[in-house]
Amino acid sequence: MRAYVVGVANGPSVSWRSIECWGAGLCLFLQTGALFPLILADADGALSGHAKSILRLLSLPSYGFTLLMLGRHFPQFLTALKRNWLVPVMVAMPFVSVFWSVGPSTSFRRAIGLLFTVLLAYVLAIRFTPRQLLRLAFVTFGTCIVLSLLMLVASPGLARMPMDSAVRGIFIHKNSLGWYASMMILVSTAVLMDRTPGMRRAALLLLIAGVACLVGSGSMTAIIATVSAYCLIGFYCVLQRLRGISRIVFILFFVQMAAGLLLLLHEFLVPFLEALGKDATLTGRVPLWELVDGQIADHLLLGFGYQAFWTEANPEAWIIWSKIQWMAPHAHNGFRDTLLSFGISGMILFALMLLQALRQGAVLQCRDPQYGWLWLNVFTVVILVMNLTETIFLIQNDAIFILFISGIIMFSLYEPVVSTASGPQLRAPERSTTAELQIS
Repeated sequence: MRAYVVGVANGPSVSWRSIECWGAGLCLFLQTGALFPLILADADGALSGHAKSILRLLSLPSYGFTLLMLGRHFPQFLTALKRNWLVPVMVAMPFVSVFWSVGPSTSFRRAIGLLFTVLLAYVLAIRFTPRQLLRLAFVTFGTCIVLSLLMLVASPGLARMPMDSAVRGIFIHKNSLGWYASMMILVSTAVLMDRTPGMRRAALLLLIAGVACLVGSGSMTAIIATVSAYCLIGFYCVLQRLRGISRIVFILFFVQMAAGLLLLLHEFLVPFLEALGKDATLTGRVPLWELVDGQIADHLLLGFGYQAFWTEANPEAWIIWSKIQWMAPHAHNGFRDTLLSFGISGMILFALMLLQALRQGAVLQCRDPQYGWLWLNVFTVVILVMNLTETIFLIQNDAIFILFISGIIMFSLYEPVVSTASGPQLRAPERSTTAELQIS
């Protein structure tokens, strides 16, 4: 494969591949919400309007890099669009929702941010293989975790939440540190299982650092996500070893177990927490969800417009805020927020996209497990688990959501090839550091 370089006469040159790798890594780091919001926040951890404007400017380099890469690889981008029509339709939904949104300007502005977010996900999907994407996530999450621990040592007051002793590291809130610590544990475990030469010691150290940050943050969502990740690793490892009817029975058994667990949590979690003397409202989530469900029922078909509900211009949001006595920024549930934005129409479309991705990811893991699909499958399902108590779906300028959509796009790119091609043909692009052969 031809090596493209940029540079000046008689001066140093840089390959385009290096620009892709470094650019993608820097873009992901900027989209983690690390460091810069913490620097711009006030003493209470709140961001002023001016600070938010500055943070929006930090997204511009990512937008520029995304447009540059898509311009250079436009045929592959078109192929990615054709392989999965549900993703572009889902991205179009926020723009369409402007016509019925309770805050049209807000929906339109945020829809543009979501568009560039998904476009960056396309860049990652067409320019990186699953194993390369794992290394990129490993470096990005690792940087966040290491800087968080250094911040805790250098400035303990800044690295902890203002109102309690929970660790937030270089993030504005402890929950964000918990999420990235959970992701760090997952990708470090995947690197250790992948037996990548030269990275095992770093993976072990970052795994320990991730556990320390997870415990320090005290985020229950992140802890549940981490436990779920290890359960899913076991599920996919067993799944790839089974064949025929045994595989179908195993999948049905696992789905029934997961559904039964959710039903048990729905019925007995609150009484269990009350018996332990814990917060039975899940930090105010239970009464919030009850009120949100009523609003969803009132606008069931189309919702309120993309991310327009939780705005100060929406009187329905003020009704909820006055009843719960705090200004919730979202529903703390990605599924409910999707219904608030698009109603049942958008939720059906989103569910179809997720179900297709889960099927394609499982097929790839079973038919070509050596290519590095395990971590991406686990990551995708873990994000579904996290959205039970947090909102990560369809969030603009968010690194976790970018990787989530990258996985969905990558599944649809590779699954048709895996179904028709042989093993050696599939592994050839890994040696050439590009996914072009799979999607051409």
